[in-house]
Amino acid sequence: MEYDEKLALFRQTRLNPFDRGGDDRPQGGKTPLHHAAQSELFSGTKTHSSDRTMDLGLAEDHFSRPVGSFVASDIEQLKQAIEECKKLILELPEHSERQKDTVVKLIHLRLKLQELKDPEEDEPNLRVILEHRFSKEKSKSVKQTCDKCSTIIWGLIQTWYTCTGCYYRCHSKCMNLITKPCVRSKVSHQSEYELSICPEIGLDRQDYRCAECRAPISLRGVPSEARQCDYTGQYYCSTCHWNDTAVVPARVIHNWEFEPRKVCRSSLRYLALMMSRPVLKLKEINPLLFNFVEELVEIRKLRQDILLMKPYFLTCKEAMEARLLLQLQDRQHFVENDDMYSLQDLIDISIGRLGCSLTEIHTTFAKHIKLDCERCQAKGFVCELCKEGDILFPFDSHTLVCQDCSAVFHRDCYYDNSTTCPRCARMTERKQDEVPDQKDGGLQK
Repeated sequence: MEYDEKLALFRQTRLNPFDRGGDDRPQGGKTPLHHAAQSELFSGTKTHSSDRTMDLGLAEDHFSRPVGSFVASDIEQLKQAIEECKKLILELPEHSERQKDTVVKLIHLRLKLQELKDPEEDEPNLRVILEHRFSKEKSKSVKQTCDKCSTIIWGLIQTWYTCTGCYYRCHSKCMNLITKPCVRSKVSHQSEYELSICPEIGLDRQDYRCAECRAPISLRGVPSEARQCDYTGQYYCSTCHWNDTAVVPARVIHNWEFEPRKVCRSSLRYLALMMSRPVLKLKEINPLLFNFVEELVEIRKLRQDILLMKPYFLTCKEAMEARLLLQLQDRQHFVENDDMYSLQDLIDISIGRLGCSLTEIHTTFAKHIKLDCERCQAKGFVCELCKEGDILFPFDSHTLVCQDCSAVFHRDCYYDNSTTCPRCARMTERKQDEVPDQKDGGLQK
């Protein structure tokens, strides 16, 4: 971190993140700086810019004592030193060497103060709160934000946890203040979307309070700004709604619209967890969508073909050894039905990704059945209407499958003859012949 960035950070966050809001100076006026802190801060030794980089390992141990022996006076001394250091930075000439040294010292003092306030060794590795299963993080990244207090998580010196179910992140000190249950439990019990587009009920129906934490809100921003979630239609405070954006399922299904909309934090997590779940039955929710989106028709035909190929693979030793069906392991529902979709499926269809990948898999499957495997080839059909042409398979584009006996014919042959299926007729005749034989056998007895 360059000096200018450090100085700017100091000026912007004079009350945060380490002072925890407010002036830490004792009441009664100016308090003299502790002699040990003074000697450490202003020893007169200049530090070159190359050596001034913030030591995140806290090499300088201010007010060092044996581990475990810190008392309240140590924290008070650090607070006093921080206040004196802050005032000195503002008084010193801009960009002077002494000012640069003092900024670095201030950062070290703040880190040390936070280290004393948030001891890490007493924190458990796993905590369970409101169905959240929190796991203590080891990452030292400072790019995370606490979902409870909406401030930066300084992973270097602060203990923080992440829920393994919904990825809710928070400081250790904020965990006892959590009021939001884990969204994963909602996904497990509910597993369905709100299919009305932004079902707004109005702030008056919410008693002018956040739909989640019940904090007072208004559209004028007094006492807190009311932010609408496009998924639930309700209004939330700025703590529960960070203006995150997500694709809203209702807009996709009814309007084929994929523009991300602003949603609250809980909706964002819920939509993320539901993204790959196949819970959308389009032909029941909006069957007209297939009339206007050609890509959906193509995907439905490919999925129907894959379901017709599945029985070949389940009875083919080579296909099982090659684990061909595992090419669809990320979309398991594609080998179970042809009418259920996940929101991720629809997003991939809109950008053309799913059509390309599914066509490639379809080609691989068809090649195994029709060319590579003799056992699968032997399960093909010959058109009984024309008795000509190549071996037919139910997933061929120019064929038609009898719904009763699953026999395969050329599509044109079937429609031109407009007769009953020869195989069905033969099976019916055979059953009729078996009935008299059974009767005769009964008379002989």
